[in-house]
Amino acid sequence: MSTSAPSVTLRMPDAVLWAVGLGVTALGFGLGFAVKPLAHWLIDTVGGAPGPLRLVSMFPTAGAVAVCTAAGAVAGAWLAYEWRKESLDLTVGPDSVQLAQKGAERYVPRERVGEVFRDAKDLVILDPDTKEVARHAADDLSWDEVRAAFERLGYPWAGTGDPHEREFRRWRDGEPELDEKANGLLRSRARALADKRHGAAADLADELQANGIVVRDRDGAQEYRRLPAGE
Repeated sequence: MSTSAPSVTLRMPDAVLWAVGLGVTALGFGLGFAVKPLAHWLIDTVGGAPGPLRLVSMFPTAGAVAVCTAAGAVAGAWLAYEWRKESLDLTVGPDSVQLAQKGAERYVPRERVGEVFRDAKDLVILDPDTKEVARHAADDLSWDEVRAAFERLGYPWAGTGDPHEREFRRWRDGEPELDEKANGLLRSRARALADKRHGAAADLADELQANGIVVRDRDGAQEYRRLPAGE
């Protein structure tokens, strides 16, 4: 059921990113004052200090502060940028849900939304056939605001925890309840996860789902459930 309520966009507050950038810059500023005393202490402690350390000990404090502050500002900006890229941008609209994270965007039309829920740190969307349409880490957002956005626009918010929790089983290589094709896909996905090839792991999860198996990761292991017969 569509609604005329306006879209709601949720993302990590800019204030948090500014705090990260300014905090690292401040650390650089403080380190600038400590560089010269630390270099002198090392020289006194070690004795025959290498040339670069002696050069640092002769560097003016004002210069050290300027260099360290600049380095801290660059590091803070980079850290804030990377954190922002990893964070989820979520737009809940009358006719669709849009998600952007890690440089990838996903558009989910309203008719494909069967259930929405929080699963640990993830926001999960299932379609009416219980297929997983989207799963995104959303712990940088306020879960109260996420829930309120979906409920305000009339989406089926299913709460905290997977409503199909009891259907999941921990996968073991050679699982007798699965055929060899499914076991082979899960085996390949386990290797992809071990090698940190997350894109390949996501592709294998899609292939498993096309073969009637939904997979998720729990405590370093894969868990699976079967889609309803005929889906």
